[in-house]
Amino acid sequence: MALSTLTWVSMLVSLLLLPGVAAAVLVRSLRTEERKLALLREQDDVDSYSPRALSDLREWIRANPDDPYSPIARRRYNECVRSLRAIDEPHYDWSDEQIARLELVDE
Repeated sequence: MALSTLTWVSMLVSLLLLPGVAAAVLVRSLRTEERKLALLREQDDVDSYSPRALSDLREWIRANPDDPYSPIARRRYNECVRSLRAIDEPHYDWSDEQIARLELVDE
């Protein structure tokens, strides 16, 4: 069974585009990690969660109070809140208002 011309063209385009896309994603990821490392060196701490991720973690904690991983989740949530209050410049896009509204959860 022979492959159609469209199939061959699609495979060729994929082979040409895949390395470029992978390289762009890798460069972006490395730049993000470099920035995070620079903040960590300057401040000795860095926020570990984005606003959405921290909100999701809080919702998970509320929904799963008896889960065996709940104490770990509470501790990590509180660590991030404390870090956000202590650092001058967060890595993720946190506003001062968002940080001020954060509350610690009971451990």
